[in-house]
This record gives sequence, structure tokens and C-alpha cells, in this order.
Amino acid sequence: FNFIQNCELKFIISKNYWEQLWSAINVPICLYHCSISTNSSCSETKMSPVKTPRETQLRIGKILGTLNQLMPPRPFTHVNTTTSATHSTVSILNPRHTYCRGDQLDVLLEARDHLGHRKEYGGDFLRARMSSPALKAGASGKVTDFNNGTYLVSFTLLWEGRVSLSLLLIHPSEGVSALWRARNQGYDKIIFKGKFVNGTSEVFTECSLTPNSSTELCTYLYGRDQEAFYCEKPPHMPCEALTHVTTKNREISYLTVKEKSLFHKSKVGIEMMKDLKNIDVSHCNKREKSAEKCQIGMKTPVPGGYTLQGRWITTFCDQIQLDTNKTNGCLKGKLIYLLGDSTLRQWIYYLPRVVKTLKFFDLHETGPFKKHLLLDAEQHIQIQWKKHGYPFVTNHLYSVIDEGFIPQEIDRLSGDKNTAIVITFGQHFRPFPIDIFIRRAISVRKAIERLFLRSPDTKVIIKTENIREMHIETERFGDFHGYIQYLTLNDIFKDLNVGVIDAWDMTIAYGTDNVHPPDDVIGNQINMFLNYIC
Repeated sequence: FNFIQNCELKFIISKNYWEQLWSAINVPICLYHCSISTNSSCSETKMSPVKTPRETQLRIGKILGTLNQLMPPRPFTHVNTTTSATHSTVSILNPRHTYCRGDQLDVLLEARDHLGHRKEYGGDFLRARMSSPALKAGASGKVTDFNNGTYLVSFTLLWEGRVSLSLLLIHPSEGVSALWRARNQGYDKIIFKGKFVNGTSEVFTECSLTPNSSTELCTYLYGRDQEAFYCEKPPHMPCEALTHVTTKNREISYLTVKEKSLFHKSKVGIEMMKDLKNIDVSHCNKREKSAEKCQIGMKTPVPGGYTLQGRWITTFCDQIQLDTNKTNGCLKGKLIYLLGDSTLRQWIYYLPRVVKTLKFFDLHETGPFKKHLLLDAEQHIQIQWKKHGYPFVTNHLYSVIDEGFIPQEIDRLSGDKNTAIVITFGQHFRPFPIDIFIRRAISVRKAIERLFLRSPDTKVIIKTENIREMHIETERFGDFHGYIQYLTLNDIFKDLNVGVIDAWDMTIAYGTDNVHPPDDVIGNQINMFLNYIC
């Protein structure tokens, strides 16, 4: 399992390996500065039986084949043969007495197992971060895997002061392999319950992303690619009577007892650099390179930014800090559509606290996942948040009368130079086989391409997933699954003229470990968005 780890939770990929694979097929998965592909098919990963165009189905299969090669089976006879943070060794390469802002500091990691033996293969899931708590400063590091048990961990020294280095072993490669197999083994880790209403009668039946029942089913198809959702048809009620859906976890696991032992709280996120001393960084009178204004279409480097005194500073463009007046001016006349999950809903809660003239308009809907609408009629500002469509995992009942299937929502917009769309999805896809996520990402891309045909001036911004709590239920919701999606999403959208808010990199730099980060992170995400559209 090779990764390129360019922030705290990033997979590490052997560059030569990917260069050999590059010519195999024309379905790359871009890992920032590397591209990968393979023409092997995905025989191990089951795919949901949804009728999609052959071209889409072939691409999904090829991406799955690539990911299966990324994460080969790593069976182990005993936990002692897996990677040990305690026994692994780290050393600074070419140490210096003085480090200057802008220098690169490299650390060599030699992975060893619990018996002290050198690991002969790579693939450990690592998180590299540098920080200065007193300065409220942080940034991700980049990890390169040589696929033989050694790793190069690189940090760009982005600010002056005393810097501490961190490298966490999130999961050993044996755990990564187990999680990948378990994820793609079944669609039944989450139970969907559909509420059907006919007059005064209400009935709940089980629903799913695949037709896995022998009883009569209601099939709901969405978008041009006909993505499907299924519910058992209640007796004496039409399929059109479905009004709400809720979910809960199913008591099921595809991990063995031995594999589960790798994900005990005490074995996740273990520090590997505890013996390294802090680094003092000086200014050294180095000239800073000037950068052009942040704009849509720019490629994000590694890392894409850092936090200093709580403020996010990009490394690849000149980002303007917008005060209240500039924010008001930027938003004037704009139609903004926020399509995604509750991490994007945080934006629509935050904005009225900054722009006091924005007021919520009551759409007579209920529940936390209702559509939210902000208006400023005088300034002609409209901002709307709408949850994305299935899968959406919550124990709250949510309405499906106006289901927010992102490709359909994009197709409904005419678009113009004053229209902006922000898209995020991923957290709710983590408990399901990866083909569900890949299919949705391809569908969203196609909808954006159609939008650009009729309105190339419309601004589209992709917000990647946040990292989340370290010790949440790993098999269903852990960041390993989010990172695979992060890689896939970055690749599928890499050659589109869209802006990217790399929330993965940003939340790692802030060290939030919370799916809903605090307001200072949300404010900086929104500031990046405003830099793209104004």
C-alpha cells in the first residue's frame, strides 16, 4: 500500500510505481503531484447494481482496480508483526544549527514491528504536522513512502519561532488493508427507514442503496445517471407516499476479532516523533516570493497553506483578508448555493453573524436538515443551503419531498457571473462501499460540465472533507475512508475550472479533529471562498 502523504492524514505513493502505471489506462487518480492508474479490474469489490452509462461504469471499475492495488491484502498472524510507533525510529536528515523560514526539514522514518524487526513494505496510515501552539500556528507535512518500510517526512518551515514536529501512526498497513476490505464487503452497515404517509396512516419500511429484499420494492431514480434508492413497498400505499427517511447503525462488522484489536483507542494516533527536539526557525532576511491573487482554477500545492495567529494563510496565492465592509461588497448581487452536508451548513449559520443584513427566510420546513435560505433584498443577496441526497446518515427524520441530489440541483440552475456554487460531500458516504462515492463524484462532475456549457462564468467551488474525531467508530466513519474519498475527489475534479477549498489540509493544520470545526476555521474557509468569487 503506497501513499503520498502531503498532509497529516495523507496516503503515501511511490512515485516510480505510479509513473509505471500512468500509461496503463486513461483513468487517473491524481495525488497532487503524481497521477496513478491501472487497467486491472475490481474483482474483489462488489458494485451496486445501478444502471449507469457504460462509460461511467467502466471508469468506476478502473478506479476501483487502482484503489485495490493501492491497498493489497496484508494478512498478519499476530499484532506483534504490525507497525509499532514505539520501536520505529526517526532521524533528522542533514541537521543544521540554524533553520530559516522557507527551508525544508526532512525526517527519515524506519518502520519496525513490535518485535523490533524492520518492516519490508510500506502503506502505514500516517499524519504529519508541525505546530507552534503559542503562535496558534500549524501546517501539515508531506510523507513519501519508499514502499520498503522507510518514509521521508518533509516539513516546509513556514513561520518564525519554536516549532514542534509530529508524526502520528493512525493505522498500520495491516489495519488499512482490513478497513479497505471491510468497507467494500457490504452496503448494510447503515439501516435506512422510510416513512410513508397516506392521509392519517403512517408506515415505516426498510430502505437501502441496493435492491436487497425479496419483497416488492419502490425504486427512486435521481438525475441523468439514474442513481437509485430503494424502499420496501408498504401494503396499500403507493411508492409516492414516501415523505421522510431516518437511519441508524446496524450491529454488524466485517472485521475479525484480531483486526479489531488494531483499532483500539490506545492503538490509534500514536506519536512517532516524541524523541525529536523542537526546531527554532529564524527569518534570515529571506525575500518572499510575490504571488498572484487567489482565483478559481489554481492548483493547490503541498501544503496549501498554514495557520498563524489563528488565520489561514495560503502558500500558492495572495489571499485578501476581508473585513465586514469588503465582505458586504463582495456578496452584493450574488446568488450562492451551498450544496452538501452539515459541515457546509455551518457556513450559513456563520454568515449572518458577520453580515448583519442577512436574515433567514422561513420556508415552513422543519428539522435541522431543512433547506436554509438567507436574504438581503436591498443588496440583492441570496444564500441557500441544501443537504445532499442519499446516502445521508442521521437519526433525525429528514424530508425527501425535495431531495437535494447535487447533480439535479446544478442542472436546475441557469448560472451567470454572479452565481456561485459550493459543493461538499463525503462524510455520509464513509460507511458504504467506495463505488457509491465514485459514482456520485462522476455525476457531479458531469453536471458541472453541463453548467459550464451554458454558463462558463458561473463560479464553482469544491470544499473537501474535514478530518474528524480520531476515535470515532473507525470501521464506519474513520478518516481512512475520508482520505480515500479525498484522493478520488481531487482526481475526478482536477482538470475542471473550479476552485478548491482544501478543508482536509486546513483542518489538519488547525489540529481540530472535529467534524464540525470551531468558528475560526469556518470563518477562514468562507474567506477563501470569497477570495475565489470576488
